[in-house]
Amino acid sequence: QVQLVESGGGSVQAGGSLRLSCAASGRAFSGYNMGWFRQAPGKERDFVAAISRLARNIYYADSVKGRFTISKDNGKSTVYLQMNSLKPEDTAVYYCAASQLYGTPKRIADFGSWGQGTQVTVSS
Repeated sequence: QVQLVESGGGSVQAGGSLRLSCAASGRAFSGYNMGWFRQAPGKERDFVAAISRLARNIYYADSVKGRFTISKDNGKSTVYLQMNSLKPEDTAVYYCAASQLYGTPKRIADFGSWGQGTQVTVSS
């Protein structure tokens, strides 16, 4: 198992930017596919972005394509989510997650390790 700690959340106005970080500790970070998910109040947890072990494959939810960028630094055992052009509908708790499954998993059930989440609030 790997332990994950998110940071970088906060409150911004619409159109602003935030960069979330997720620091991992424990087993070799380079062996994990990483994902970002978010959960708005009263809604289910949704997929946001995923990146494969060596960052060769990247996927985004349609709602964030062109605005969010996921990246992975295996040397620093950290995954990032750069969020630009933020909208009020991006308001949610953002979670990072790690998976050892083959390929680039994108389903909640594919991820075995989760961070505690970080709040992102976008005001109009």
